[in-house]
Amino acid sequence: MRIVCVLVVALAAVAAVQASPVDTKKAVAEAKAAKAPQPAAEGVATENKRNKKSLEWGSADFGGYASGFNSYDTGLSLGGGFGGGLGGGWAAPQQPEGVWEKKLVWKTEWKQIWRTEQKQIWKTEWKKTQVPVERVIQVPAWKEIQVPDWKKVQVPVERVIQVPDWKEIQVPDYKVVQVPYWKDVQVPVWKEVQVPDWKQVQVPVWEKVWVEEPSHGWGPSQGRWEKKLAWKTEYKQVWRTEKKQEWVTKKEQAYREEKHQIWRTEKKQIWVNKKIQEWKEESVQIWRTEKKQIWVPKKVQEWKEELKSVQVPAWKEVQVPDWKQVTVPVWEKVWVPLPPKAQQGWW
Repeated sequence: MRIVCVLVVALAAVAAVQASPVDTKKAVAEAKAAKAPQPAAEGVATENKRNKKSLEWGSADFGGYASGFNSYDTGLSLGGGFGGGLGGGWAAPQQPEGVWEKKLVWKTEWKQIWRTEQKQIWKTEWKKTQVPVERVIQVPAWKEIQVPDWKKVQVPVERVIQVPDWKEIQVPDYKVVQVPYWKDVQVPVWKEVQVPDWKQVQVPVWEKVWVEEPSHGWGPSQGRWEKKLAWKTEYKQVWRTEKKQEWVTKKEQAYREEKHQIWRTEKKQIWVNKKIQEWKEESVQIWRTEKKQIWVPKKVQEWKEELKSVQVPAWKEVQVPDWKQVTVPVWEKVWVPLPPKAQQGWW
């Protein structure tokens, strides 16, 4: 019975392999397509297809076994018996073969680049300007000079005599003036203040009193303690408003006498020199006016060119660091399955 079961399993495997043959051309074409370089996004899709393909290979193997069992059951049900199941050869299922290959994928990286920017700088330039300059030159001029000469003329002779005269002079004096100033005075004012006081008030108080009950003719009289509301006189502190006199400082304008120095005009008799003229014929020396040419310095203004440094704005190209996203090719090691070889026969 055990031998029969082993034979049934073997026949089912052979039937599964024959029922689901592998498309060899399609597998080779897919392997060549996987070798071609792809970008980074297509590399991920290809890897997903490869994983899906491997799953399809596994499902095809299990499907082969399942179809083998189904064909075997069909043969038994149709009366074929073991004769129909042992019609072909039998071989153990093999895993798909493959090789490790290098695959070019594209990977995104950040790369530092240098970007050119315009930067404002200040540049020194030399500009020609006209600067005023003073220069001293000699120019001709005429000067009047006195030249001595002799001539008989009526020459006035002056004689100095003393004559009285009056002169106004300033004499210091003192004048009393009234000068205003501010004086501090004490002024009485009334201020309301709160002073403590005692007030007699009635306060309710509960007192404990003995109330006797009527006697019924036997035994002593009885009673009970009860609370009674009574009014008690007490003194309560209150605040009373009173007026209090205070003295405050106030500024008042007053006048005081001060002596100011002034200057008083007075007349004083003095003696002054007075010249009186007399005529006398003499040979006197006179002075004759003549013009003489001289050279005098004169400042003239001239314009001179000079170089002056000025700061002008300019633009300069500078290199600043920046980051750029680039795609870099990277070789990755991937597993490429090979198409399974077709098996002929069972043994």
